[in-house]
Amino acid sequence: MQQLTQKLKTGELSVRVVPLPRLAPGHVLVRNHFSLISPGTEGATLKAARMNLLEKARARPQQVKQVLDVVRSQGIVPAYRAVMKKLDAYSPLGYSSAGAVIEVGADVREFEVGDLVACGGLTACHADLVAVPRNLCVKLHPDADLRQAAYNTLGAIALQGVRQADLRLGEACAVIGLGLVGQLTALLLRVSGVRVVGIDIDPVMVGVAANQCADLALHRDTPGIEERILHFTGGLGCDAVIITAATDSLDPINFAGAIARKRGTIVIVGAVPAGFDREPHFYRKELQLRMSCSYGPGRYDPGYEEKGIDYPPAYVRWTEKRNMEAFQALLRSSKLDVSYLTTHTFRLDDAPAAYDLLMSKSEPFIGILIEYDLQKPLVNERIRIRPVPSSLTPHRFRSALSAPAVTPRVISFPTYAKTTECGLSGS
Repeated sequence: MQQLTQKLKTGELSVRVVPLPRLAPGHVLVRNHFSLISPGTEGATLKAARMNLLEKARARPQQVKQVLDVVRSQGIVPAYRAVMKKLDAYSPLGYSSAGAVIEVGADVREFEVGDLVACGGLTACHADLVAVPRNLCVKLHPDADLRQAAYNTLGAIALQGVRQADLRLGEACAVIGLGLVGQLTALLLRVSGVRVVGIDIDPVMVGVAANQCADLALHRDTPGIEERILHFTGGLGCDAVIITAATDSLDPINFAGAIARKRGTIVIVGAVPAGFDREPHFYRKELQLRMSCSYGPGRYDPGYEEKGIDYPPAYVRWTEKRNMEAFQALLRSSKLDVSYLTTHTFRLDDAPAAYDLLMSKSEPFIGILIEYDLQKPLVNERIRIRPVPSSLTPHRFRSALSAPAVTPRVISFPTYAKTTECGLSGS
């Protein structure tokens, strides 16, 4: 199968032929129809990969500390080899997709072959096939729009931020940062009956929000912006402010304090510093600052994500999977329409060009989808590797490696009743 990969040393992108993912118990094997590029997370990952070694070190002080620990315990040479091995590796990209189930793992009862599903997590990458844990996969209606369903993960991220804001019908919320997650956040707020103020430094995004998802959309440099927001909220200020921007500046957090009402809530979803100025707003208004953790409860918990151990709804009402299900239910009911967010669609073979657009910003974009060729047959190839005795000398070892390769034994997937709609050719 094909998968989009990034070389960590240089940031080079390529579509490579890789082995099919192993289907572990509690997982489902999904053939992707569409996957969504996350401009914030994936753009930052690509930017970091394209830094030189010194810039990488400055950007990741925690990892530098780990390397220094290895140097102290094992020496410079092992540490250097470990770093180079890591940098020479290829890494997948992507974490939000939609497609059809072609196989289910042991102990999986809620999914069947042929089901349409939306997937999240690091295994829901830009590839023909993905093996996804059951708690990061949600079942869709048979006639679901998979283009919209592919927004699954980012929709859950936005929804978790809205839940952290804990708003009520008729209240007002400002969204600082009107990129993809910001637009989704504003849409969800409007669906829930909250009045939305959208703020961004990009006039194009402000214009899109004014037409699609915000009751009041303002450029950050608008003269008298605080007074306009105060007037919009009847002199009260915003009940909550959700920050979905990504920046090293303290302006979003301090500006959020300025436009929030007394005892209001500020939620950080984006990558912004939280070193706010205590005076005059945070202290005097007794503002609450909350962090929103990705898709919701269960995130980063191996027991939940990898082993499929769910949290009881009576104690954790909204897990990351239930957030995904709620987002998909809104799409299904047509209460939420994210179709306007898709500004570009690329075939998998052309995916590197999508990231060139992402990095160069040569034209405006919001949502970028990758589309997969469903007519391409997929087969499972098992390659028998000849074992090399440890007693071989280096010369004989190289000779063994240069011996003729064993012909792969091609094994087609079993034929299922519903696989024709997945684009999979059976044996």
